[in-house]
Amino acid sequence: MPRFTIVIAAYRVQGYLSACLDSVLTQSCQDVEVVAVDDCSPDHCGAIIDAYAARDSRVVPVHQRVNSGPGQARNAGVERARGDYLLFLDGDDTLAPGTLQGLADRLALTHDPEILYFNHVRTYWSERRAPSLFGDLLASAGTDVFSVVERPEFLRLFAMSSNRVYHRDFYTRHGFAFSEGIYEDALLSYKTMLTARRIACVDLVGLEYRQRRVGASTGSPGEKHFVIFQQYARLFDFLDDHPELDPLRPLLFERAVSHFLFCLDRTSRVATADRPRFFGRAAAWYRGRLPAGFTPPVEGRWRFEALASGSFLRYRERELGVRAAAGARKLRRTVRPPLAARAKRGLYRLHRQRPVDPHLAVYSAYWGRGVLCNPGAIYHKARELAPEIHGVWAVKQSEIESLPEGVDYVVTGTRDFYRTVARAKYLINNVNFPNEVVKRPGTVHLQTFHGTPLKCMGLDQQRYPAAAGGMSFGNLLKRIDRWDVALSSNPHSSQIWERVYPAAYRLLEYGYPRNDVFFTASEEDIRRIRGELGIPAGNTALLYAPTLRDYQKGFTPRLDLERLGRELGPRTTLLVRAHYSYRPQHQLSRLQEAGLVIDVSHHPSAEQLCLAADALITDYSSMMFDYALLDRPIVIYADDWDIYRSSRGVYFDLLSGSRGETPGAVARTERELAEVFREGRWCDADASALRTAFRARFCRFDDGHAAERVVRALMLGQDDTALPLAPAPRTRPLPAGGDSAPAGPRGGVLTAE
Repeated sequence: MPRFTIVIAAYRVQGYLSACLDSVLTQSCQDVEVVAVDDCSPDHCGAIIDAYAARDSRVVPVHQRVNSGPGQARNAGVERARGDYLLFLDGDDTLAPGTLQGLADRLALTHDPEILYFNHVRTYWSERRAPSLFGDLLASAGTDVFSVVERPEFLRLFAMSSNRVYHRDFYTRHGFAFSEGIYEDALLSYKTMLTARRIACVDLVGLEYRQRRVGASTGSPGEKHFVIFQQYARLFDFLDDHPELDPLRPLLFERAVSHFLFCLDRTSRVATADRPRFFGRAAAWYRGRLPAGFTPPVEGRWRFEALASGSFLRYRERELGVRAAAGARKLRRTVRPPLAARAKRGLYRLHRQRPVDPHLAVYSAYWGRGVLCNPGAIYHKARELAPEIHGVWAVKQSEIESLPEGVDYVVTGTRDFYRTVARAKYLINNVNFPNEVVKRPGTVHLQTFHGTPLKCMGLDQQRYPAAAGGMSFGNLLKRIDRWDVALSSNPHSSQIWERVYPAAYRLLEYGYPRNDVFFTASEEDIRRIRGELGIPAGNTALLYAPTLRDYQKGFTPRLDLERLGRELGPRTTLLVRAHYSYRPQHQLSRLQEAGLVIDVSHHPSAEQLCLAADALITDYSSMMFDYALLDRPIVIYADDWDIYRSSRGVYFDLLSGSRGETPGAVARTERELAEVFREGRWCDADASALRTAFRARFCRFDDGHAAERVVRALMLGQDDTALPLAPAPRTRPLPAGGDSAPAGPRGGVLTAE
């Protein structure tokens, strides 16, 4: 029998669940059982739980047939529990290292109490950490064992489900269970504390209590929050059955009313329109449960008095006075915006008074660089399937000449831009529109993204200042709040996007529209692309595509390209693509003139370059995830992995050699790279096996119909399941110049110095 059973309830926490499970399973105290309950979650929670259970026998998976809420999920977990003690976690929380051992030590010291309380820290999506207010109270208990009748001040502990462990015999013997609806943890917390005769505490900060920006069960307003009155009515019914607890009634009354007022003052819980009704319910509860001789607390006394009077008008008048004083202070600190910015906002605001045009779509990609990437693929598919939707591209002035013939456009930042964006029903981008763009009711903002995250993204960049580059995370949150829908190309991306871009958008696991061409291009198309690039017929083409380094300025090739180009020989063509953020490189121009490389840094289509290449050499570029769809060799050349990982942060160990993490042969030095090609390891059976596992993990949703799904779902209002995902990515044929099983670059051999 394990010492601890950790019951984890999981619903829509795919971005956090792995961290939660890892935090438990890697504890120094291994005497643990994990009952992980998938509450019929529509995301990948169930699959994550099953994957952990498959590799760790301590994990017991439970799948609810219907979504029943966290309370019922925890109850289902208790039914499967075998441990001496129960600890409840939400799927987005984590345990600090050493927590279980610390709890085990205190349990032994206090001779197995019925409840042991411990401390927590709030961890916010902004990376801020806030200690709890109860450290001193917990520390004051020392090693004492007591009841709350003896120490009523402990009723002020945070009434949640995860900052305590329950002796399972105590818990089940008294028939405790979570009730339906939210605020169920408060009811159970008080009932168990009032029942226990042997309570102990330890000032151990063991719970990392995550405060998500979106997604929490209490994070959106609605009728569900009115259940709080029923929950506390059940608590006071319990008190009615236990007259020996009457001395505690005033304190519990204060705790209940304070909880009502906490909810009333937060629009995330009680909408403005619902406030009078919520206040009325709270006032009626107040009058019906008021203990004899109750005295309101000094702090916030006026709120209690307003409830006692039953006058929401009185409450509102006092509240407005408090807010007005705070607003005046804020106004004195505010700097007036520049006149030009005010004029621009005024013009934009004027255009927003006009009706939304249901047949207008604005597209943009890579900060106005042209008709590219996922937005470009959606644009072309919309012209085919929804010709009534007029597409307009937002581009930079410098990119106008590069636009395909017949493409309508506006230049970013101009009057035409703001007029068009103000009225468009569809706004589609793979980055973001400017901060001042407003999400109008009735419009649809689609974030397509433009890669699979190996490097840290979004809010995770707060831990890497060099990578953030002065980014305003406040503005980032305002931008993502505009998104209605976003795209994902694999479960890994879905989990990361949900966590690092926390907002209320809907995630469409459709694949990336830009990759559709990998399934539709013919061998004739590939020969044409190779010819346009200047790749001689019969040559093997290697595409070298390194990514951006946040820690250095300008493009500095990590390889001696001149030497590499010479050693590859005349039967191998080296395509070099610098990251689009870099300016044109004179060095590449010189090497191209010498016939050693073809500089494709400013080729408009990364997808065409992938189709043309027999193999990809890259470091940390997200191109590897797209290229894997072609099932062609991928070689990782990562000479600065340690620096990159520490300066930018990564989500998995690309160089581990593990299946599902490494897509092919790996080299850390030019000598190792030479050996990879000379020995044929770039395309041998081991490389193929790694690539197969990599594709299975990261190419799940691409099947050639992503753009069609987007257009049908967003613009035609059709069921987004009309085109089911293919069971596995289809392998494209090699380009005309490659062999079916290439042995290596022909006409030359990479040699080590």
